[in-house]
Amino acid sequence: MQNIDNYDFSGKKAIIRVDFNVPLDKNFNITDDTRIRAALPTIKKIIEKGGAVILMSHLGRPKDGPEEKFSLKHIINHLSELLGKKVDFANDCIGQQAKEKAAGLKSGDVLLLENLRFYKEETKGDEAFAKKLAELADVYVNDAFGTAHRAHASTTIIAKFFPNDKMFGYVIENELKNIDSMLKNAKKPFTAIMGGAKVSSKISIIQKLLPVVDNLVIGGGMTYTFVKAQGGKIGNSMVEEDKLDTALELIELAKQNNVTLHLAVDAVCADDFSNDANTYTGDVKEIKDGWMGLDIGPETVKKFKEVIANAKTVLWNGPVGVFEMEKFEKGTKAIAEAVVEATKKGAFTLIGGGDSVAAINKYGLADQVSYVSTGGGALLEYMEGKELPGIKAIRE
Repeated sequence: MQNIDNYDFSGKKAIIRVDFNVPLDKNFNITDDTRIRAALPTIKKIIEKGGAVILMSHLGRPKDGPEEKFSLKHIINHLSELLGKKVDFANDCIGQQAKEKAAGLKSGDVLLLENLRFYKEETKGDEAFAKKLAELADVYVNDAFGTAHRAHASTTIIAKFFPNDKMFGYVIENELKNIDSMLKNAKKPFTAIMGGAKVSSKISIIQKLLPVVDNLVIGGGMTYTFVKAQGGKIGNSMVEEDKLDTALELIELAKQNNVTLHLAVDAVCADDFSNDANTYTGDVKEIKDGWMGLDIGPETVKKFKEVIANAKTVLWNGPVGVFEMEKFEKGTKAIAEAVVEATKKGAFTLIGGGDSVAAINKYGLADQVSYVSTGGGALLEYMEGKELPGIKAIRE
């Protein structure tokens, strides 16, 4: 299969689907540039090999056509700084300006196109739209793992216009390599930490992991669905009433697979979903009426840290508390630190899923774990064994 290392880019224009869907503050400053940094090796390699680069991405979820706050022009200055060269910008992804600027590219030039999702055709996977994008370049590189599970025009459909000139960038190559090695050659004990708000979004991944992991740690909002399912009192804590049976089934399934399931024993409870709330720490099964659990308590932290410390492989997906608020971040921070400690002791540690990535970045620990995945939904679906359209389009 063709790849970035063996393909001859000299004198060619490469259109790269990157994932520049980064968070911006109200003054349009980038608050986390992980995804942009992830794409740099691919861009630099193509330039090094004499190619010109056209970058395309989406940003946010614009409703009807162009919106100032979702314009990729906000990224230009930072991208130019990171690349150490001026990046040109086209005010549209398929219009006249895009065509002209793409046509004028010389070896080593970089052009960023405006947000793909300003066109409904992008998410609809429209072939005519994909063709217009394809006409700007000689070779297609997909390096947006975060959108590989969507059959969009720029992630999947466009590949058919490059039957002999399509490949993955380094981001996707590394993602697949790391996830495959974790699932297929995991050193034991293998511990998965599943956090986040909802059981519903994690059912399939938990089912898929139970045959391969030794320990499953459950944290975050989904804790309370498990606690309530087992007859605990959860006060005003978040719960998915229609998933109580599912929680019990997962507990049973863990037993059948000889997986040790680790649930919280205590919680930091609040009388309001806010950083100014009154709090107390107590038994997770006896939460007072009118109060809600927003973080794991110190006993649980101790218990979870021990499980992580003994692991040889760790997958962490989803925070274990409302870490965005200072009062409820202790648990998630402790998990992040425990994963770093395990890595130092030689464990292979993979962090995936939007919020755990945000957490590991918030504490500045991303470079101290084995691998940080750029994909949220894509990572989970790939691990569930689903065929991702963006991956399939390149492989076939």
